[in-house]
Amino acid sequence: MIDRLIENNRDALILIARILMMSLFVISGLGKITDFTGTVSYMQYVHAPLPQVAAGVAIVMELLVGFALLVGFRVRVLALAMIVFVAGTSLIGHPFWTMTGDARDLNQIQFLKNLAIMGGLLLLSISGPGRHSVTKS
Repeated sequence: MIDRLIENNRDALILIARILMMSLFVISGLGKITDFTGTVSYMQYVHAPLPQVAAGVAIVMELLVGFALLVGFRVRVLALAMIVFVAGTSLIGHPFWTMTGDARDLNQIQFLKNLAIMGGLLLLSISGPGRHSVTKS
């Protein structure tokens, strides 16, 4: 019964999944673009290479690619690109293996959450955008 319910609503559920996953990125990207100086400062704090470029890449990925995935544009390829981005931000922004105490615990949780997001993005790249999208792949 559950299987049939899910299959009968597959496209709507994929849309909901895209909205839930991409709300994180779009909202974060909006915050980064409205406080670009703060974003660059954060990139310096986490020792991102070329902090201004890194801030620009983060904004493009989170805001533009996030919105594209939200509306269902080029979902398969952009979801894979987003996986690469999230992997990079995980390694740069949450290196829990170099930390101790509470900082280690908090960053390990963030790192593992990013792994879960990458899993969702991988499923999205496999499933495609569903019927409710601006493109079919």
